[in-house]
Amino acid sequence: MGRRLYLISCIGIIGYMMGCHTIKKSEESTNSIPEPLRPLFHFTPLQGWMNDPNGLVYFEDEYHLFYQHYPDSTVWGPMHWGHAVSKDLVQWQHLPIALYPDTIGLIFSGSIVVDHQNSSGLSQDGKIPLVAIFTHHNIEAEKSGQVDYEKQSIAYSTDLGRTWTMYKSNPVLINLTGSKDFRDPKVFWYEPNKSWIMVTAVRDHISLWSSPDLKQWSFLSDFGADWGSHNGVWECPDLFPIQIEGSRDTAWVLLLSINPGGPNGGSATQYFIGDFNGQAFSLSEEFKTLVADDRAMWVDYGADNYAGVTWSGIPEQDGRRLFLGWMSNWTYAQIVPTKTWRSAMTLPRELKLHHTPQGLRMISIPIQELTSLRKDSITLKPQSFKDTLDITALYDLHDANVELELEFEINRMDAKMLEVLFSNDTGEVFMLGLDLQLNQYYMDRKKSSFNHFSNPFIESVHIAPRSLKSNFIKLHIFLDVASCELFADEGATIMTDIFFPSQPYHHIKIASPGSTTKLVQGTIYPLSTH
Repeated sequence: MGRRLYLISCIGIIGYMMGCHTIKKSEESTNSIPEPLRPLFHFTPLQGWMNDPNGLVYFEDEYHLFYQHYPDSTVWGPMHWGHAVSKDLVQWQHLPIALYPDTIGLIFSGSIVVDHQNSSGLSQDGKIPLVAIFTHHNIEAEKSGQVDYEKQSIAYSTDLGRTWTMYKSNPVLINLTGSKDFRDPKVFWYEPNKSWIMVTAVRDHISLWSSPDLKQWSFLSDFGADWGSHNGVWECPDLFPIQIEGSRDTAWVLLLSINPGGPNGGSATQYFIGDFNGQAFSLSEEFKTLVADDRAMWVDYGADNYAGVTWSGIPEQDGRRLFLGWMSNWTYAQIVPTKTWRSAMTLPRELKLHHTPQGLRMISIPIQELTSLRKDSITLKPQSFKDTLDITALYDLHDANVELELEFEINRMDAKMLEVLFSNDTGEVFMLGLDLQLNQYYMDRKKSSFNHFSNPFIESVHIAPRSLKSNFIKLHIFLDVASCELFADEGATIMTDIFFPSQPYHHIKIASPGSTTKLVQGTIYPLSTH
């Protein structure tokens, strides 16, 4: 997926044609350029613009992260694929740009598969090829009023993804949908049919395609025009099976990003649960009642988790479904107050399906590998407190770039609010909490930042419904310089927000105004940096 900004695109294309790339193909680094607002343990580009994660694939003991990238500016421009690899999804090594715009178009979002059987015939010297499937976006055709300016193409690598070759007969799938939006192919192997399946976003629905060789594609079916939220354009689909926890049964999940139309404004990602039979995706009967009449189930209720997709190629013995999203929002992404780089990725998460009292639901939890960031641990003494508990004062905490695991027991007779507040000496404060009367979580960044660069950024409190009514509240929180990720009630409710304080947050308080609350247990983990 990419954005269409004509002036920026034209300037960028001229620069591309002249060879004016700030980051050359030969450059490689494991370090980031220091900047006060740069996250310490989230992935960011070395410099320039970044948006959607692309081509997430695991191969030969490496996790690959490709991403939408414009190296010559901190605003959107002609899209490339940036590239990084990791052994553990925590420490990342930056690699040279993988895919550059060419005469067919810009390189929009897509996916990568491992072609173990060489069905594509792209193997060289017996080496297993990685095959990237992506959208070629012809900006000149778009400007001239043509409709079919987005087409699907492939590139391949036989050296562990370090260098890439464009397929000589691109595109492999032209746009015959009649819609100008035809992009973001996610491809997977479907063993029962011995074929590759491609999912593409087509403005207000998805289309499914089949191929024996990643080169010749046949239309299968459409889904979605009558289901889910349609308050924006559909983008970045992902379709995959997950075994239901505590069961031998498997369900299929479809992720679908939408912009605008998120639950708290701007960009967000919805999900659907159902079945895929090799030809079509269909919703479960229970899930139909949840996503009818322009309603949606959201992966993340915060403002800053978009275009998230999952890794392909995860070994069967691992078996996890691993997810990563772009930690920003198109409403303000291009004007946030960073200087040499823009945007970060969320922390990697594991997706699961759980039976809940409300029915089958998807939950998200932080990946286990993130525990390697913990430098130490501070155990909070179980205690009851009235109004406020000052964590910083009690435990001499010097660094608020932390992971927190907190469990509370509340008295619903008098408790109205439970909050965790992160603040600095300038009076800036970011708040997250649970409104006990409305039974909904919230994030409040209205006073979090020094730079009011965007009214939509600060004008509202972001809310998320709580599915439980228990008096026990579990919060798992990651705070990193300029972002907060909340995994509440063991991943049942997820919220992600970014903010830009003038100084780091060094103070943590817990508040329950006008009531007495019990801290059942808690642990703080100061986190190391990359």
